[in-house]
Amino acid sequence: MKKLVLTALVLSIAIVSAVQSAELDDQHFKLLDVFQLEYAADPQISPDGEHIVYVRSFMDIMKDSRRSNLWIINSDGTNHRPLTAGNENHNNPRWSPDGNRLIYVSSEDDTSQIYCRWMDTGQTAKLSQLTSSPRGISWSPDGKSIAFSMFVPASSKPFASMPPKPKGAEWAKPPTVIQKLRYRADGAGYLPNGYSHLFVLPSEGGTPRQITSGDFNHGGADWSPDSASLIFSANRHEDWEYQGRNNEVYEVTLSDRKITALTDREGPDNGPAVSPDGQRIAFVGYDDKYQGYQVSGLYVMNRDGSVRRLISGDFDRDIGSINWSRDGSGLFFQYADKGNTKVGFMSLAGEVETLAGNVGGMSLGRPYGAGRYSLADDGSFTFTHTQPDHPADVAVGQRGSDARRLTNLNADLFGHKELAQVEEIWYDSSFDGRKIHGWIVKPPSFDPKKKYPLILEIHGGPFADYGDRFSAENQLYAAAGYVVLYTNPRGSTSYGEEFGNLIHHNYPSEDYDDLMSGVDVVIAQGFIDKDELFVTGGSGGGVLSSWIVGKTDRFAAAVVAKPVINWYSFSLTADNYVFFTKYWFPGPPWEHADHYMKRSPLSLVGNVTTPTMLLTGERDYRTPMSESEQYYQALKLRKIDTALVRIPGASHSIGRRPSQLIAKVVHILKWFETYRTGEDS
Repeated sequence: MKKLVLTALVLSIAIVSAVQSAELDDQHFKLLDVFQLEYAADPQISPDGEHIVYVRSFMDIMKDSRRSNLWIINSDGTNHRPLTAGNENHNNPRWSPDGNRLIYVSSEDDTSQIYCRWMDTGQTAKLSQLTSSPRGISWSPDGKSIAFSMFVPASSKPFASMPPKPKGAEWAKPPTVIQKLRYRADGAGYLPNGYSHLFVLPSEGGTPRQITSGDFNHGGADWSPDSASLIFSANRHEDWEYQGRNNEVYEVTLSDRKITALTDREGPDNGPAVSPDGQRIAFVGYDDKYQGYQVSGLYVMNRDGSVRRLISGDFDRDIGSINWSRDGSGLFFQYADKGNTKVGFMSLAGEVETLAGNVGGMSLGRPYGAGRYSLADDGSFTFTHTQPDHPADVAVGQRGSDARRLTNLNADLFGHKELAQVEEIWYDSSFDGRKIHGWIVKPPSFDPKKKYPLILEIHGGPFADYGDRFSAENQLYAAAGYVVLYTNPRGSTSYGEEFGNLIHHNYPSEDYDDLMSGVDVVIAQGFIDKDELFVTGGSGGGVLSSWIVGKTDRFAAAVVAKPVINWYSFSLTADNYVFFTKYWFPGPPWEHADHYMKRSPLSLVGNVTTPTMLLTGERDYRTPMSESEQYYQALKLRKIDTALVRIPGASHSIGRRPSQLIAKVVHILKWFETYRTGEDS
């Protein structure tokens, strides 16, 4: 009897302990919570500023994919409700000029088609029967037409003719002959033959009319106020494949499809926007200096391309997503400053007014700056709003007043959880004393008297920026008990052209010192176990994490994700090899072999003693798997603890599918836990 009582008591204690552990676990962000995340994307405010339609994205745990429906909310935050539902994806909502109709793209019939919804009755109609997915849809000002771009396959003859096979014979698939310069792209795979062209479709449905032609790619377009022509950006130069950044602004008249070039400089002229009176065109771009990073300025010219002038002057930040004010006095735009994406307004005299910050939250894995905004006729605007404690929600703003967040899409998930707190820091680089910007992610229930393991997490790009934005990966690392440091070392964007180009033809370099200085600053605060330092990063962060372990042994373990290990091989196997050899290096690798090798982490592999895992998608064509395999085999030859993790079906964007984001995190944590020595390991 006593034995039974004792057994029952032990079982009871075990059950209580398990329940308490589960309750504690539920208080923090967990791996499966990734499937519960929702975020807003592409918010579109109605012309009168009264309503906002946005894409509400969520995760399908059974299909392991992201789904999206359309929702609507009043700009005062009331009447929040769905417009579409189901497992089909609905995207790209666009209001008609009078606000009475809404077009969008839907996959209801297993193909992407343009639909229209009448807002007063809720009736919908499919307007198109397209053979490829439409992109960049937009209404004509008179509401009678819809413009979009679409891929058009090119016909091609077989390179060689095979002899006829016997009836019923099962031969191998015929060879694929590749002759074009760019033949594959990350995320898309091997590219079919063809080009993207502009089309116009009647807003009541019908047959789309192809407006552009030729062996060139054409993006989205803006309409002239009279709905008679389209203004667009494209690279229609004869050697366009070798001049990837040499876009011009063009006008095509719909009546005769005549195309007129409005700019003619060497450099990208993108995102044209026609003024409300039709007299001027604004666009963004720069004179190409073949630098790794060049700031896009805001230009305005007459409708015929004459009197072009830079109005952004010495505003040393990238300008994008431009929209004219209704009175034509200036333009709304989006930019990033010191790791924070913002909506601004620039007058034609170049005076800048910041209207809202914290734009973003559409990059769930790591704290990158993806975000969108749109503009109403009265100057009010909506945007995706984020901070470290939530992905993108819908917010509204107006010149002269503070922006307001309207939604809280993850309140049901985060309302009962304690998330990691994110603290901003600035510190001096040990190399030259430059101020470096960073953030410390502290575990839930952080106790400054305790000692924590540290993860240095490094962003990619390298011309990109982290910021005070939501990051599912950092939240999961912190929930596992790690302090996370992420920074914007030299080369990062949002700090000006000079700072970004400190790594021009010099990467990796002193960004190593910037990162190590950040680690030292965090250690000096007293809550880090100096024997439990770990480092990871993806893409450019993979370059730097592999560079770091070749220069120091202070880290207990490293996970090098989707890296470049050998710049020579990378430059001849990456999808965008024309760009990399032209902008990131002084010339092709066979002319500068020493330069390529000097900057390659492979050159330091003889110094590595740190246990290092490699993690890359099997369909990564940006930093191909062969880069990771080179490093893995080199480390194996040196008998360094290593592992190669291949993510099946994944491109460079490893975390595109929710389970793959989780897989990335669990493999990183498992590797680090293997080499922990502290009390809690």
